[in-house]
Amino acid sequence: MQKILGYMRRAINEFDLISDGDRIAVGVSGGKDSLALLLGLIRLRSFIGIDYSLVAITLDPCFGGVEGDYTSVERICKEAWVEYILERTKIGEIVFDVRKEEHPCSLCAKLRRGALHNAAVKAGCNKVALGHHFNDAAETFIMNLFIEGRIGCFSPKSFLDRREITVIRPLVFAPESEIRRAIRREGIEVVKSKCPVDGHTKREEIKNFLAEAERADRGFTDRVFGAMRRAGIDGWGINDKGEKGESE
Repeated sequence: MQKILGYMRRAINEFDLISDGDRIAVGVSGGKDSLALLLGLIRLRSFIGIDYSLVAITLDPCFGGVEGDYTSVERICKEAWVEYILERTKIGEIVFDVRKEEHPCSLCAKLRRGALHNAAVKAGCNKVALGHHFNDAAETFIMNLFIEGRIGCFSPKSFLDRREITVIRPLVFAPESEIRRAIRREGIEVVKSKCPVDGHTKREEIKNFLAEAERADRGFTDRVFGAMRRAGIDGWGINDKGEKGESE
């Protein structure tokens, strides 16, 4: 977990993600990335020299009408004295049963994002932390280029004017492989996704494309990430503090 803390500390310092007095809502789906984010933010508080508080928020999509089991997340929060909020939603029903979306990921992400922002504001938070990592950034950049025909990515730090909250991504320098290794070594129980299309999405196709490119040409993903940083798009510039806005 030490490597993950190092990656997080670098991102926090470089992009000015956290300040004294922040109350941070941590979006916790129960997957390895969000759990690594939660653990990292809990442990960083003891030595990073910034006074902030945490609220962990889980939005259960209730796929197939079945409530998810998040007792492992609740246990982590209880042991660390972190407030935990679990909201059961009808996102799964809306996306798959009511709307019957052919490409459900976009609507699902939009609904979950809106619900998380609402929950964060209700909990008195001024920031929302998400678990997007290094590989997510490279995949998003390639997806936007190949699928939408545009150059862009999510930002390390984004202010949402309408909600007056800031979205931060402290894991953006952490490779997915390191996150997976850290969670395994910590013995953390991951909540398995029950999404009907899990593993069969456009993002999964891009993930496989990048993995194949990496096998054929070691360092390919690093170069994609480096090009994005050197271009300075969407707050990724090396000397850019990343204050660019983001849609809700």
